[in-house]
Formats: sequence, structure tokens, C-alpha cells
Amino acid sequence: MYESIERYGPVKLWAATVVALAAGVALLATVFPQRVYVDLIWQYYWGPVVADAHGWSCVAWAGGEQVPCVEAGADAGPTAEPGYTFVSYAGYVPTLILFLVGIVFLIQRLQIERYRAGFFALFPFMLFGGALRVVEDANVAAFRDTGELAIELPWSGFLISPLIYFVVFLVTLVAVIVSVWLERRDTVPGYEYPLAAIGTGLLAVTVGYLGYVTATEGYATFYPWLLLTTLVGATVATGITWYAIKVFAPGINRGTEYMGVVVIWAHAVDGVANVIGLDWAVVFGHDQNLVPKHPVNEAIVNVTGSMLPPDIAAVTGAAWPFLLVKLAAAVVVIWIFDETVFEESPRYAILLMITVVAVGLGPGTRDMLRATFGV
Repeated sequence: MYESIERYGPVKLWAATVVALAAGVALLATVFPQRVYVDLIWQYYWGPVVADAHGWSCVAWAGGEQVPCVEAGADAGPTAEPGYTFVSYAGYVPTLILFLVGIVFLIQRLQIERYRAGFFALFPFMLFGGALRVVEDANVAAFRDTGELAIELPWSGFLISPLIYFVVFLVTLVAVIVSVWLERRDTVPGYEYPLAAIGTGLLAVTVGYLGYVTATEGYATFYPWLLLTTLVGATVATGITWYAIKVFAPGINRGTEYMGVVVIWAHAVDGVANVIGLDWAVVFGHDQNLVPKHPVNEAIVNVTGSMLPPDIAAVTGAAWPFLLVKLAAAVVVIWIFDETVFEESPRYAILLMITVVAVGLGPGTRDMLRATFGV
């Protein structure tokens, strides 16, 4: 292995690995369509996308017709439901690792410096990813209202995981390359300025589109107080957590510094958005509360609901432990990324920090905005 790295170089080996994996999966799906494509790829990856795109709770293969489970026969083949499963995670995690390795090579090639500035400049892109996913939620709302998808498959599939990860990654990649190019030409004093501007512009356009849909279509409704409550709640939770760190364990944030605030806030948004959406959406005017989209928060809600007496759960809700888990996880991350991590490998540390923020802020922004715009 080491001889191959020295002979061909890590970049070529990475590219060869990506190509080999993609070609291998495509070949296996072609040779064994039932076992590989239908029973694995479709059931755990594309099937959930189809179900999610139509707002179906379950979709059946049905010989390739892909119909709602309620319309399928007894021998319709495998079924799929929207959301994530542990099997799908088994595919997403290695893909994410490959992405991170590729990003490392890209940073080396572009000779990017001032990593912390890049971290903050990429913050709008993390919000953009979640907002872009809500565009697909609006597409589902349109299908429920009119029977037609505003954005047809397969194009709408690019706004649903895992394909949306590729879309956001490629958009961000182009923005980074353009920003570095502008810096090298001395057009801007630093690449972080155009990078942040591009991300902010994309976010504004996406949220503006959602606002337009809300103003012109009957299947979307704006709930401003829900948005305000989520943002204020996340900010208050972040402030309390950061103050507790300063008072009781001031040493754990010396490595991340103010990046730690972003980490905590990102996961606080995810936690508060889930608490409000799953337990209190009806208080803000929704017809019903939202349903969990991830196995982790679904498990927490189910366990909490089973442990608390019904009369207490009716008052406190069952999703609030998810917020505590998210805040605790953020604090653990800050503690792990101490000064030595940033001194020994600042590039990798920043990349992992970006990943940690994206994991919280992407889903959190989606949950917050889909509840805000009623889609």
C-alpha cells in the first residue's frame, strides 16, 4: 500500500478509488439488478428519495412502477420509506470520508491558508444546504395540493439526500475556486470575503424563493413566530452553554475559540427546531406536529414518550432530550478539539469542524424552515 502511494501519489490513488468504487457499484447493479439495485440501492437509497419526493410514507417497487404501498399488491417487492436508516448511513459515512479526503487534496492544491477565516466564510453554505432541501419540501407540498410535482424527478431527487450533498458540495467547490482565484488576482484582500458573499447570496435567493412560494401558493403558509422562537431559543441555549463552559471548564474552548460558539449554535438550532417541530408546531398554527426524519431523534422521542407518564409528556413533550443530547455532543466536540489538535494539524481540524457544524446546521435549518414555511 505504501509503495503504491509513493509510486502513484495519494491524489491518483484517491481518484482511482473513487472511480473503482463507482464503476464497481454500477457493474454489480447491471449484472445483479435484483439483488444489488432493487434490494439494496433502490430500497435503501433511491426508494426513499422517490417516497420523499412525493410525500408518500411508503413506496413499493412494484416491478419498477414505484407506487405507494397502499396501492401495491402483496408481491410488490421491496418497499422504502422516507428518511435515513442504519443501512443508508453505512453508505453515507464512507462517502463522506471520501469527500473529506478529496477536500484535503483540493486545499493542498489550492494552497489555501487562513483556515479559520475559511471556516466562518463557509457558514452561509451550511445554511444554504438546509434551505435548499426545503425547496424539495415545497415541491412535495405542491404535489399534495395539485397532484403534480413542481420539479419533476429525477431533477427533484438532486434536492434530496444523498444527492443534495453532491449538489451543495459542487456548488461550494466552485465558490471556493472562484474566491481563491479572485484573491490570487488581488481583486479582493482575502478569499473569505467573496466566499462568504457567494454563500450569503445563494442563501438569500433560496429563502427568497420559499418566500415567493408562500406568498403566491396556497399550499404554503408563513409562521414567523416559529422562526423567531427557534432562532431565539437556539441563541439562548448557546449562550447558556457557552457561559457554563467559561465558568466551569474554561480550558476546553482554547482550541476552537469562537468557532466553538458556531458549533454549539449549529447543534442548538437542530435541537430547538426538533423540539418545536415535533412537539409544539400546533401551538404556532400548524394543523399537526412534524414527524422525526432521523433514526436518532425518533429513538429519543420514542424512549422519552415511553418513560414519561402521558400527563407529564403532554406538558413537557417528548423531544426535549434531543436538544440536551445535541448540546452535550457539541461540548464534547469542543473539548476534543483542543489546542494541540489545531497546532499539529490545523487543516484537518478545520475540515472536521466544518463537518461537525454541517451535520447539525444542515438538518436543523431544514427542520426550522420547513416548519416556518409550512411545507
